[in-house]
Amino acid sequence: MSAFTVYPAIDVRGGRVVRLAQGDYARATRYPGDPLALARAYADAGAGWLHLVDLDAARTGGYTLEPLLQALRRDGRLQVQTGGGVRATVDVARLLEAGAARVVVGSLAVREPALVRGWLDHFGPDRITVALDARLDAQGVWRLPVHGWTRTGNQRLDDLVGEYAGAGLRHLLSTDIDRDGMLAGPNLALYAHLRRLAPSLRVQASGGVAATDDICNARAAGCDGIVLGRALLESRFTLGQALEAAAC
Repeated sequence: MSAFTVYPAIDVRGGRVVRLAQGDYARATRYPGDPLALARAYADAGAGWLHLVDLDAARTGGYTLEPLLQALRRDGRLQVQTGGGVRATVDVARLLEAGAARVVVGSLAVREPALVRGWLDHFGPDRITVALDARLDAQGVWRLPVHGWTRTGNQRLDDLVGEYAGAGLRHLLSTDIDRDGMLAGPNLALYAHLRRLAPSLRVQASGGVAATDDICNARAAGCDGIVLGRALLESRFTLGQALEAAAC
């Protein structure tokens, strides 16, 4: 079985560590501590990667976390995939220069897929993570909201996954928005569906993880990694326990 990556997540809003429930900015929970100190604690616990999101930028544009990225690059222990407010080629280049190993592209990947496909060629498929976060509609179709999940779009998840897989995408992150921050377990059916749809992609599960069994189950569903947010922040389990579970 291929290597499975655990991505502890730090979402930053107004300089503070927060988590949103189901992507709702009105339902934000603040957590104590400094984002850099938390990232270093995750590195101390054995993390090799960090998933870092600028929530302010995801809503209004203008990524603000370059100083944090630069500090993590100086520390040297974590590879960082990060996003929020990525709108143009210059944004991707700036984040990579600041220390990102991968840039996460979400809303723009839905609105302007031709542009993002070009970035796969320009920067290379290992430098881009496409985040296609979805909600299941009443007809059983996975739809893709945009603008930091604040607007409902008409794009179908299946269509864009196929399009990006054909363009050489390697890293796909997908969240069932209705489970995000809810500790209800990841949507394993979604990830099994994605693996059937595009078996070449390295899929990262995200949203709903509440117990270490969820990590093992996501791997069994065909995922190559998992993003852990609220469960770690609220000490449902430790990062060390998560890393042990990832070896199931």
